[in-house]
Amino acid sequence: MVQLLIRAITHATGAGESGKSTILKQMKLIHEGSYSRDERESFKEIIFSNTVQSMRVILEAMESLELPLDDQRAEYHVHTIFMQPAQIEGDSLPPEVGSAIEALWKDAGVQECFKRSREYQLNDSARYYFDSIGRIAAPDYLPNDQDVLRSRVKTTGITETTFIIGDLTYRMFDVGGQRSERKKWIHCFENVTTILFLVAISEYDQLLFEDETVNRMQEALTLFDSICNSRWFINTSIILFLNKIDRFKEKLPVSPMKNYFPDYEGALSPLCFCRSPLSNFVY
Repeated sequence: MVQLLIRAITHATGAGESGKSTILKQMKLIHEGSYSRDERESFKEIIFSNTVQSMRVILEAMESLELPLDDQRAEYHVHTIFMQPAQIEGDSLPPEVGSAIEALWKDAGVQECFKRSREYQLNDSARYYFDSIGRIAAPDYLPNDQDVLRSRVKTTGITETTFIIGDLTYRMFDVGGQRSERKKWIHCFENVTTILFLVAISEYDQLLFEDETVNRMQEALTLFDSICNSRWFINTSIILFLNKIDRFKEKLPVSPMKNYFPDYEGALSPLCFCRSPLSNFVY
């Protein structure tokens, strides 16, 4: 039996939100086939909540960044969003909520705030869900594979997933990435075969959710160092996985890496940037 410990670092979720849970979902799709209808149904409330909360985060950020709505008539839609609970329940998204998100997403002020999302804590899937709001708000909505993969629930504790490839059984453990979660798992996996350490490389210009004085990439480096030098993992193989490359490519031209890694002297290309911080992870 092969045991893999999946360790995500950042968001890293800043040392949370690195994408470890998404990797597990992808493994399920690849090795167990598509989600059943019941499984898809179970993700609806999560997706509704992710979508509404992402818009709420943007609207709150607009206040702190002093960015006004372009169309003041949209204040009605702002009120609709703020009236929603943190967890959206039900088989369908309320029509007025879907309409509010659709209208607000078209507002130039909201778009400007979204462009500055590195300055606050916004779900990576926000744009995807906003662009799909017409489909998500439909009465007969059923999440597709991409909707499920992009859904976000904070990982707490330890979650195990088992799947079979050929003659081998793989046990994968998804563990919480936030600082408060680490003490729950670091000593539990002395005998694992491999640690898959995920780093959301797109978060080079973002701060931790738990501590907005700490850069997420620096936190990833610190955590990676502690794992590599931990007495619990002396005989464990470690795989470094740089995740969220697509988002990283979008951000790099408008958010220069040198602003956050002053010692970087290379070209402004994704490949060069990957090589630079990657060297900090290699011993």
